[in-house]
Amino acid sequence: MNKFSKVRDLVMSLEGDFEKFYEKNNSAAGTRVRKGMQDLKNMAQELRKEVQDMKNSSGGETAPAPKATKSKK
Repeated sequence: MNKFSKVRDLVMSLEGDFEKFYEKNNSAAGTRVRKGMQDLKNMAQELRKEVQDMKNSSGGETAPAPKATKSKK
């Protein structure tokens, strides 16, 4: 859960800059928001890969989800 906490902390740290950008039209805050969102994207991608690797290394014990089929009208 440590990585989730880091993601949550990053999102919460951006709150003030979001307010400054959207409510006060502070362009420097917009730059910080963009940087923070890029960092969030990278963290999320790393976390996603870790979850996928852990899932795959568990031996595939879960059954695959059934495929959706289109109904014929």
